[in-house]
Amino acid sequence: MPSTVIRNYLYDPAKSELWIAFVSGRRYIYVGVPQDVFDAFKATPSRGAFFNYEIRGHYAYREVTPVESDSGRDGKRRDRGG
Repeated sequence: MPSTVIRNYLYDPAKSELWIAFVSGRRYIYVGVPQDVFDAFKATPSRGAFFNYEIRGHYAYREVTPVESDSGRDGKRRDRGG
């Protein structure tokens, strides 16, 4: 079932990092998240509720900022072309 709060997520078992992108557009990396917690997170019927009770406030995190190469020194967004 899709979450109304969490857009997508990715887990890196080698680093025990859980990457979460919220529907608000904000993205965070939670560090030190054990594999069993991630397994429970992806299996739960409500990822938003699980996040609030089992991850938020339990693990260190950092916000992921937009890639700096998207903007030039003048602050204008650069298209990557393709």
